[in-house]
Amino acid sequence: MIFDWDYRNKELIHLLWVAFAITGGLAFLELRSRDALASFLSPVMQRRLTAKSSLERTMLRLVLILGCLGFGVGALMRPLATNETESTPAGDKSADVMFVLDVSRSMLAEDATPNRLVRAKSEISQLVAGLEGHRVGLVVFAGRAAPVCPLTPDHSFFNTVLNSIDTRSAGRGGTKVGDAIKVALRGFPAEKGAKMIVLITDGDDQDPYTEDAAKLAAAANVKIVAVGLGSETGSEITLTDPVTGAKAPLMHDGKPVISKLDGAKLEKVALATDGAYIPAGTSAIDLDAILKSHVEPLAAEAAASATRQVKPERYPWMVLGALLCLLASLWVGSGAGDSRRSA
Repeated sequence: MIFDWDYRNKELIHLLWVAFAITGGLAFLELRSRDALASFLSPVMQRRLTAKSSLERTMLRLVLILGCLGFGVGALMRPLATNETESTPAGDKSADVMFVLDVSRSMLAEDATPNRLVRAKSEISQLVAGLEGHRVGLVVFAGRAAPVCPLTPDHSFFNTVLNSIDTRSAGRGGTKVGDAIKVALRGFPAEKGAKMIVLITDGDDQDPYTEDAAKLAAAANVKIVAVGLGSETGSEITLTDPVTGAKAPLMHDGKPVISKLDGAKLEKVALATDGAYIPAGTSAIDLDAILKSHVEPLAAEAAASATRQVKPERYPWMVLGALLCLLASLWVGSGAGDSRRSA
């Protein structure tokens, strides 16, 4: 049976030479001690004055010690059953969370203190602090989408990139949610796993293909949690001049820009992926609720379902053999005084 096993660390078989050397050394010391006694004590006096075991017992004890060392080497070689497999958990599975952040100029609106963009960045940073062990990434968008941080377990690097984001990061005005979702999907690994997009936007979506992008996300088993900032009825965007501190409405073609959140469309996008829509308005985003209600269950589900087929380990039998040989050698050695008591 032992010869039919496979061994994970086959190269360790050379440790058997060490086992033979140790046993040979013990045998040499034992025989030399016997010769030394024989040089100045007669066999009768040796039996009366020393507790030496018989030569047969000594040889048996050495064989058992060799067996103990041999089984130990076998255990280190990690034997595996050849023709059997068993399912085992693949270990803790981390979630991949891609944040998709609207950086259009309307995010500078100050209806959320100090403005929508700063508030959103602060809330994202707080959520990332609770995603220990999970990978996070960042895509920013306005009229176009740009990946600015790939999925990474390095949250310090993520926060450094997040802090550098402003309304110039996307490079084009507008709000195209569908394009942003597609760019985020390309940032996920191909293999299966717990994947989620946290979409934060305040604008009226100008992308006619957003629902198609949501279907692509659903097909890839990526959930979308959409967070809507701002008013669905529409509101003017008031900005503060960083130099003078004067407040003025954001203008386009001589008219104030009206920011209107398309909550119905965001909800449809989120529900298409079995995600959720959170109408935050101008209040603080409850990203802790997102973590507890969506990210943690997603990661737990992925970890529970992630299994792999492995060959069963057989090293416990080797450990048992080593222990039995060790106990037997001690028992044989305990009879060392038999020859003295029988004399």
